[in-house]
Amino acid sequence: MHVLMVSDVFFPRVNGVSTSIETFREALTAQGHRLTLVVPDYKGRRAVSREAEGALIRIPARRVPFDPEDRLMSRRAIDRLLPWLREQGVDRVHVQTPFVAHGAGRHLARALGVPVLTTYHTFFEEYLHHYLPLVPAAVTRALARRISRRQCNRMDRVIVPSRAMADVLRDYGVEAPLSVLPTGIPLERFGRGDGHAFRRRLGIDPDRPVMLTVSRMAFEKNLDFLLDVLARVRRRIPRVLFLMAGEGPMRRHLTRRVAAEGLSEHVRFLGYLDRERDLTDCYQAADVFVFASKTETQGLVLLEAMAAGLPVVALAEMGTRDVLREGQGCRIACDETADFARKVERVLADNRLRRQLADSGRRYAREWAAPRMAERLIEIYAAMRPDEAAGGGNTEEAPAVLPVATGARQWRRG
Repeated sequence: MHVLMVSDVFFPRVNGVSTSIETFREALTAQGHRLTLVVPDYKGRRAVSREAEGALIRIPARRVPFDPEDRLMSRRAIDRLLPWLREQGVDRVHVQTPFVAHGAGRHLARALGVPVLTTYHTFFEEYLHHYLPLVPAAVTRALARRISRRQCNRMDRVIVPSRAMADVLRDYGVEAPLSVLPTGIPLERFGRGDGHAFRRRLGIDPDRPVMLTVSRMAFEKNLDFLLDVLARVRRRIPRVLFLMAGEGPMRRHLTRRVAAEGLSEHVRFLGYLDRERDLTDCYQAADVFVFASKTETQGLVLLEAMAAGLPVVALAEMGTRDVLREGQGCRIACDETADFARKVERVLADNRLRRQLADSGRRYAREWAAPRMAERLIEIYAAMRPDEAAGGGNTEEAPAVLPVATGARQWRRG
C-alpha cells in the first residue's frame, strides 16, 4: 500500500507528532509498505526538496509570527505535487495536523479519488488559551471545539491515540468514524543505552539520585507542579537531581523560577536530546521518570521510559489513563504534590521496588511495540474503501486495537 502523509510538523521540530509520524513511517516501511511524507522545510529553501528517493518531500515554508519553532507550508507548492502523485499511485492520504496540512491533504485525496483520514494528536481545547492569554479561556475552548468538529467531520475517518480523546471528540459532535490507535514504541531503540556514560558526560556522581522528565517545555505540560514536587523531595533526599529534557516557550520561566528558589544545584536543563543516542542514554541514567501533564492524548514518553527499564511516577489524566497501569512499570500519583513526592521518594529509596518496576515496565512496554501498531494501522487503511471517499460516508468502526490500561491484559477491538 502507498500512503501519503501530510503534516505541518516533522523533525527537526521535536514533539509527539513528529515522533509518532517517524515511528509509524519506520514500521510501515519495514513491513513492505510505501510511505511518502510531505512536511515543512525548516531550512528556508525556496524550492521543493526531495529526500530518500522522494519518500520525504520538504515544502517551502515561512516562519510563524511569535512561534520560532513552527513553519507555515506553501499550499501552492503542495498542490503542484498532484501530477507526480497521480503517477505514483497513492492509495490513502493520512493528514497529521489541522493547519495547512488539513486543507491540502483533503484536496489531494479528492483529486486522487482516494480516502482521507486524520490523526487527532493534540488536545487543543486545553492548549490554545496558554498561547492566547488576552483571549478568555472560554472563547479559545469554544473555538478549538468548533474547528475540531468541522475538520474531523470532513474526513472519512479519524484516528485518536486514546479512548479519552475519542470521548472528547464525540462530545464535540464529531460524527466521522473514530478508531483508537496509539503510537507504538520502537523497543529495540529504548532497550539499549549507556546511563553511566551519560552521567560521566554531565559530571553526575554515579550514586546521586536522579529524577527525569522528557517534555516540551510548554505551559500545558504542568511542569511547575514537578518543581513543587522536587522542592518536597529534596527535604527527604537532599542530593536529588532533577533532569529536564526538552525546549519550548516555558523554558525562560522555569529557568528563572529555579534560580529564584535556590534550586540551581538540583535542576539541569538538557534541551533537546538526540533520539538515537543521547535520549536513550538519558533514560538509562535516571532512577525515576516523573510526568504530570493533564492534556496528553497518549503520553509516549511514559512508554519510552518503561521500555528503557526506568520506573515511572505520573498522574493518570486524559490519554495517560490508557497507558498507565499501577504496578506495571509505574506508580500512579494523585494530583497533589505531597502524594506525588511521597511516591517519588519511595521509588528513589527502595532499590528492590525500582528493580520490580523496571522489570514489569519492560514487559508491559512490549504490548505497545511499533510493528503491532503499524499492522493495526494497515487494517484501518484497508477498511476504508475508495468508493466511500466522499467525506465521512462510512459509519462503522474500523479495526483498532488498544492495550487496556486497567483490568486483565488483553487486546480490545473498537
